[in-house]
Amino acid sequence: MSKIDKLKAELAALRPLSPGEVRRLREEFMISNTYDSNAIEGSTLSLRETALILKEDITIAEKPLRMHLDAIGHRDAFEYMLTIADPNDILTEKRIKELHTLVYMNDGLNKGIYRNLPVSIKGANHAPPQPYLVAPQMELLAMDYITMKKDMHIIEAISNFHLRFEGIHPFIDGNGRVGRLIINLELIKAGLLPVNIKFSDRRKYYECFDCYFEENGSPDLMTELIAGYEIEELERYLEIVRYCGMH
Repeated sequence: MSKIDKLKAELAALRPLSPGEVRRLREEFMISNTYDSNAIEGSTLSLRETALILKEDITIAEKPLRMHLDAIGHRDAFEYMLTIADPNDILTEKRIKELHTLVYMNDGLNKGIYRNLPVSIKGANHAPPQPYLVAPQMELLAMDYITMKKDMHIIEAISNFHLRFEGIHPFIDGNGRVGRLIINLELIKAGLLPVNIKFSDRRKYYECFDCYFEENGSPDLMTELIAGYEIEELERYLEIVRYCGMH
């Protein structure tokens, strides 16, 4: 955590990138993030195919329409997330439902609405709460998160929120993508950089949930995962800013 705070301070002290440079980096990140987040949920679109859909409006032959819509929905939700990343904005259930509405654009009946059916999480022993418990548990989580941000480092608070959010599994589908967008929303609001949990790291990502729900209730693995990604992003961004400052 101290390393993240140090890198954040270093970045704040440097001359910022131009709006054009920031826009280019954000677009590259958005495409990678859309690819990885959807791949974790089962999409078979490649990174290049995802870029073609999002940048060129090209339809990929033999790939389901749902995967195209998932990519477009995630992009729209990511762009909306950037517009609401105000440090003074409280994370509310309304905000969460707005993100889900964009992510889950291909389902007019269920987008932005808490589930009214019981669900199970594939490959996990943890059972999400029954539908009638979803709304009260989400209300409690939103309230608890306000306290967590006061009592913990922001990375720890975000990690705890993410674990609990995915455990509640409030929507019929799209929980993982929305949950990872919330991570980035809260990081940006805290003056940090968005992180991309990679498809290649999905096993490590799933282990964070196993550790929390099935073993000792510890959020440490998730905190370490998100902190590691944040350090990588800060160091990469610092390198780019320094390079641009010399040229």
